[in-house]
Amino acid sequence: MSHSTPQSLTPTDEQVEFRRVLRQFAEEQISPRAAEVDRTATYSWENFEAMKAMELTSLSYPVEYGGAGASTVDQAIVAEELARVCVSTSLTFLISKLGMLPVINFGSHELKAKYLPNICSGASQASYGLSEPDAGSDVASMTTKAVRDGSDWLITGTKCWITNAGISDLYTVFARTSDDRHNGITAFLVEAEWGVQVEKLEHKLGIKGSPTGIIRLDEVRVPDANRIGEVGEGFAIAMHTLDRSRPTIGAQAVGVAQGALDYAIGYMKERKTFGRPIATNQGLQWMVADAAMKVEAARNLVYRACALVDEGDPHNDLGKIGAMAKAFASDVAMQVTTDCVQLLGGYGYTEEFPVERMMRDAKITQIYEGTNQIQRMVIAKKLFG
Repeated sequence: MSHSTPQSLTPTDEQVEFRRVLRQFAEEQISPRAAEVDRTATYSWENFEAMKAMELTSLSYPVEYGGAGASTVDQAIVAEELARVCVSTSLTFLISKLGMLPVINFGSHELKAKYLPNICSGASQASYGLSEPDAGSDVASMTTKAVRDGSDWLITGTKCWITNAGISDLYTVFARTSDDRHNGITAFLVEAEWGVQVEKLEHKLGIKGSPTGIIRLDEVRVPDANRIGEVGEGFAIAMHTLDRSRPTIGAQAVGVAQGALDYAIGYMKERKTFGRPIATNQGLQWMVADAAMKVEAARNLVYRACALVDEGDPHNDLGKIGAMAKAFASDVAMQVTTDCVQLLGGYGYTEEFPVERMMRDAKITQIYEGTNQIQRMVIAKKLFG
């Protein structure tokens, strides 16, 4: 009987050092702009340029196409450390990978060679066009159509909740190529300049530095060479992609929770009432201890899911564990950030302190890449068979 060594949840020395470098980068270059990015609700090109200079844009892409070939665990460390100071910037880091995951895993060599190097260099960014106004959680109800026209496809339809809308120059678009509900969807990589129109940008509760919009395509001509995978394989590609992306949303959630907790602890050591720091109050200490326990549990679940992605999901556990990691970590993020506002009292409710922004930013992690109710449906389906 052979024994395989399970992935250790203890980070390697390299990962500890990588996290230290990332934390310093985030605190020195990203954190000082976080409040302004939120207040002005503008995309920060300065933050994107800073990430480019740190070579984060190439981190988790294959070496043969200009990437550093880093693991999903390494990608999660970056997402967590950026989210600890600015969730919007963490999302800017993650979104191109989500947009290009279908290309990496299902695209032709030619498609990868044409587009991945520019993503890695930071010359291009990508978005993921799956949801529609009437097909959000129920993806298979999509109506965006792709009609064959010689060696091209003509794509018509509307996609909503598009992260990086108007910033990205590449959009992975899922469109219906036949009436078959699940087997009639195909994925395409569409260049923005071919006719992707941004119809509207949303005004949001949080992640205000990351534009979210509705895009429209009116008979946009896309060459068959830009088809991702086989005709009719789109639904399977979308689900495969989300399984591998969800754990990094969990990492975002862990990051924002840790950021709020770290800030609250620092505040409690300085803030005095009744002649002593509020950190000496046992009731508040226990709130902090509970929060720290939840964050650590969430972190371990998230990194377990990320390790499964890196290991190639050997026991077919990723669908379940990834959904658990995303749902649990984001619920923890909402609880912890809300408690941290409480720990700061009236000050926590003001824009002068970052915890109210963290609470608003945390909320999206319970909603995007599949609501936590959808995650529970996924988990239950795996449990009941």
